[in-house]
Amino acid sequence: MATLAAPPNASGGAVPLERQPTDWTSREMQGRIAARYRAERNFRRLGAGALLVAFSFLAFLLFTIVRDGWTGFLRTEARVEVMFDAATLGVDPATARGPDGPAVLARADYIALMNQAAEQLGPASDTLSDAAWLALRDRVMADPTLLGRKETLWVPVRSGIDLLAKGKYDLDAPADSRGVTDREVEDWRWLEKDGRLRTVFNQAFIGNADSTEPELAGIGGAALGSLFTLFVTVAIAFPLGVLSAAWLEEFAPRGRLADIIELSINNLAAVPSIIFGLLGLAFFLNYAGMPRSSPLVGGITLALMIMPVIVIASRVAIQSVPPSIRDAALGIGASPIQVVFQHVVPLALPGIMTGTIIGVARALGETAPLLLIGMRAFVTDTPQGLAAPATVLPMQVFLWSDDVQRGFVEKTSAAIMVLLIILILMNSVAIYLRNRFERRW
Repeated sequence: MATLAAPPNASGGAVPLERQPTDWTSREMQGRIAARYRAERNFRRLGAGALLVAFSFLAFLLFTIVRDGWTGFLRTEARVEVMFDAATLGVDPATARGPDGPAVLARADYIALMNQAAEQLGPASDTLSDAAWLALRDRVMADPTLLGRKETLWVPVRSGIDLLAKGKYDLDAPADSRGVTDREVEDWRWLEKDGRLRTVFNQAFIGNADSTEPELAGIGGAALGSLFTLFVTVAIAFPLGVLSAAWLEEFAPRGRLADIIELSINNLAAVPSIIFGLLGLAFFLNYAGMPRSSPLVGGITLALMIMPVIVIASRVAIQSVPPSIRDAALGIGASPIQVVFQHVVPLALPGIMTGTIIGVARALGETAPLLLIGMRAFVTDTPQGLAAPATVLPMQVFLWSDDVQRGFVEKTSAAIMVLLIILILMNSVAIYLRNRFERRW
């Protein structure tokens, strides 16, 4: 079959044939349009399905955490009548009221006094917490005139009774699978019938440090350790990160050295966090001899981890400042240093702060680097300084999740709730700063 050729033009070349207009009403074109719309609808459905699946998993996770953890903010207490007998305490009333009274009262035998008071509970006398005597000590230390007097106090009970009062056990399940003994169930029912139990807000969970007893364990020590650690982290990472970004953007000569530094910073931002833990273990602990399991070492390690993130965010914020700001400042006689730190950096500060808060939020949730520098230690007291042994909230969650006692299940979930609330607040602040101070040039 002969093919059609374009007719020659005046110069002897071929004249291209004109393209026929597309017939959008034809069956072929209508089919192509319908297929295109169908593919778009399918893509939207897949995207909505993916979001729905992700939201379902998130909702299930949050529901499980809240369901298991909200009772961790509550504590069950038993009512006892305590006779603060000086003889039982082993103290002399006259000495207890003298100048050495606090020291004498601190050494008194409160365990014997608690055992004496627990006898009034009869068959349920062993339901009180092993550390219930601390409530007696705190009461006497606050009011030494209680010696020789009788007072009604509410003291914590054991974890099993506490969980029974919160409805954490299925009493209809077989005895060998419900996780609580028949004796504990009988004691709990007797105390409930006698009106000796109450459930109140668990101040110990907020103020106490870690403990081997679930009813006394708290996040106070870990929260303070996190605060100290983040203080060191921000004090090191923020100024160094901002200064590095300002130097790279405004003063560093363009060349191979600047390219190597920029590449190194980008690579460090993607390094797994446990590598920084190895660095902290090898250098700060083994070589420099710094105190193990301290907020000081933890803060320095986390500062090295988030500093590349701060540098990258700060460089982007500095780049967003128009060159006209620099030209105007130089035109009125400002030095390059004054231009950067009196004009460019203040205008870029919202973006810098946003990147810093996001980096600090990442540091707050880290556990891997802190494992290697010893911050998983069992610390039963709140840290007294940057060099004192301490732990942090994520590490406290890790330690409690590894405990076999059922009482720590609700403590773990409650601590996760606190950590999530802090992270949500920090990210909310970052979003607010970005929207509130964002400048459009």
